[in-house]
Amino acid sequence: MILQVKGLIAGYEPGLSIVKGASIHAAEGEIVVILGPNGAGKSSLIKAIAGLVPVTGGQVLLDGRDITAVPAHLMVRQGLAFVPQTENIFPLMTVEENLRVSGGILPRSGVSPRIAEMYEAFPDLARQRALMAGSLSGGQRQMLAVARALIVRPRVLMLDEPSAGLSPKLVAQVFAQLQEIRSRGLTIVLVEQNARAALAIGDRAYVLVEGREAHEGKAKTLWDDPIIAELYLGHRRAS
Repeated sequence: MILQVKGLIAGYEPGLSIVKGASIHAAEGEIVVILGPNGAGKSSLIKAIAGLVPVTGGQVLLDGRDITAVPAHLMVRQGLAFVPQTENIFPLMTVEENLRVSGGILPRSGVSPRIAEMYEAFPDLARQRALMAGSLSGGQRQMLAVARALIVRPRVLMLDEPSAGLSPKLVAQVFAQLQEIRSRGLTIVLVEQNARAALAIGDRAYVLVEGREAHEGKAKTLWDDPIIAELYLGHRRAS
């Protein structure tokens, strides 16, 4: 497994855990979806994995290396990139400036070739390279955020609600791009409220309830699983 999370306990304040012993894993080249009702701790879980929420128990392993205590700003050097739901681009910089800043940890000679690769992967960004990022559409902003994360060649890409605020057409475009990225061997961990769209592109999924994984299954079959109605939608099956 490229990513293993074992019994993670995390929260923003001492003694008030939001993530309460969650365990998940992701294999190389998988898209793993994390679902759950509001307040289940989904975003807190991936932020804790990324070093953005204090962890008080459990362990995070990346390719067998313990990264539990690695500071957030050093995670990308370990091979883990995180795209937050908001504030994931620099709106007062151009598209190209956003990419150059993100490529700052690469050798100087490698930045321009890597930006060229991002433009090839995201043609919309190539056409808008000189525009201020703040003027992009919602879908283009999300693609720029993903490109910024990918520029350093991470092993694992984690995204928090990438479909938030997007039209169904743009959601389809962003999710199609994630499938293309996965086809190159990258592992993706995706927190998403749009369960149907996320399960359509995922390999496996977890349902979080009250900070713990309550159910796991294959993404393609999980939507029709009656446990989803009970855990995710809050409906109980008839006895």
